[in-house]
Amino acid sequence: MLAGKAYNDGFAVAVIFVANAFGYLMNYLYFAPKFRQLRVVTVIEAIRMRFGSANEQVFTWSSMPNSVVSAGVWLNALAIIASGIFGFDMITTIWITGLVVLVMSVTGGSWAVIASDFMQMVIIMAVTVTCAVVAIIQGGGVSEIIANFPITTEGGSFLWGNNLNYVSVFGIWAVFIFFKQFSITNNMLNSYRYLATKDSKNAKKVALLACVLMTMGPLIWFLPSWYVAGQGVDLFSIYPEVGKKATDFAYLYFVETYMPAGMVGLLIAAMFAATMSSMDSGLNRNSGIFVKNFYEPVIRKFNATEAELVFVSKITSTVFGIAIILVALFIQSLKGLSLFDTMMYVGALIGFPMTIPAFLGFFIKKTPDWAGWGTLVVGGLVSYSVGFVLTQGMLQDFLGTELTSREWKDLKVAIGLIAHITLTGGFFILSMLFYKPLTEKRQADVDKFFDNLATPLVSEGATQQNLDNKQRKMLGTLIAVSGVAIMGMFLLPNPMWGRSIFLLCGGIVMAVGLLLVKAVDEKVEATEA
Repeated sequence: MLAGKAYNDGFAVAVIFVANAFGYLMNYLYFAPKFRQLRVVTVIEAIRMRFGSANEQVFTWSSMPNSVVSAGVWLNALAIIASGIFGFDMITTIWITGLVVLVMSVTGGSWAVIASDFMQMVIIMAVTVTCAVVAIIQGGGVSEIIANFPITTEGGSFLWGNNLNYVSVFGIWAVFIFFKQFSITNNMLNSYRYLATKDSKNAKKVALLACVLMTMGPLIWFLPSWYVAGQGVDLFSIYPEVGKKATDFAYLYFVETYMPAGMVGLLIAAMFAATMSSMDSGLNRNSGIFVKNFYEPVIRKFNATEAELVFVSKITSTVFGIAIILVALFIQSLKGLSLFDTMMYVGALIGFPMTIPAFLGFFIKKTPDWAGWGTLVVGGLVSYSVGFVLTQGMLQDFLGTELTSREWKDLKVAIGLIAHITLTGGFFILSMLFYKPLTEKRQADVDKFFDNLATPLVSEGATQQNLDNKQRKMLGTLIAVSGVAIMGMFLLPNPMWGRSIFLLCGGIVMAVGLLLVKAVDEKVEATEA
């Protein structure tokens, strides 16, 4: 979905990843170990400790739709690529790919999804690095690719893109995207990515890795799209059946046209894995929240067996999977809205307001419990006003000038973020004025929440090391074998440079796998034996 934005507007899309890198840097410096130290199974348990049982139910039911919509956006992006490769219609592709990802997620469980996340990162990294190398060679270097990027409107630039009369609009959008990405990466609701790490120290390592990858990523990921744009390729004429979403095919076009035979298969395999990773928030994560924060405490009053909880979680995962497919189908019907714009609207108007109490609650202790759900109500009103009441004509009349379609979309996102920072965030802060001492039980929960945050989690001992060794050996071997299989694609009928691409790609994957296997501590294994 971001490849289309890079094709249209050059470096502008990289702002999101620079902002992500900053957010993960803050994770590394402060938030990541705190998230792990929450010592919870689901993030909503942390909400319950901080804001009470009423907010547990409010956040349980309000967080799930956001995850489902976000996962639907990713599924639609996968279907776009798969449809272009296999030639199926989009509706059939969404159903097939959605059901495949659903089966993989439900049958594999949380560990399988986490392992798949790591594998897809390695494979996507290898594929995108090799594609970037080919783009640089084909384009005559990075500087040449940038120089050839088409400037189609007056005042346009590779840095901020086209279709802008006022560069200040891009500046406003970029500034508040930083606020948004910082908030999204540093709040309780999105702390789940660190709950699976074994201790505080490893949570910091995960955050640092994400920061490094987000810093290097834009140049690697978007060079092919910039190159395609510089070649004057008209994606709308090549993919007329998808309307304005045609630019989302930029990366697929590059792989099909400039990469050796067989690379498209690797791309779609990596995208399946990446989509399963993204759908996990709408499947396993949502299922876990439903079971642990509603079914077990409310329906079963903590009397359910583990087997029952597992069975219910699989049923709910299936329900959420169908819901994600339906959302993806709805998004597909909106041919006039690009996936990038969809992602921006979902993040700014649905995701961002939910992060405000989950972020500020880390630092502001003396707020009434109703500040949690009250902030969501205010956020909902603000989002409705920006999303459905505010129109382009109203904004143009207020500013006294005409706006291009891109300026309107960017300003709509920025206005939504500004409104939430001032109004939604302001409501939470002002709730301090109504703070009254909590009951003894509630105060004990709040004290436990902040005590957990302040207490480092250390995982040591031969048993833990042995478990680490088993996971390193299992995952490392699997990745190394995958690398060898990719290198085996050297035998496909391609020119020598094309064969070398598979050696490079497979070599990167195999090297990561071998490093994992080499990290096995044989002394611990010998002790356990």
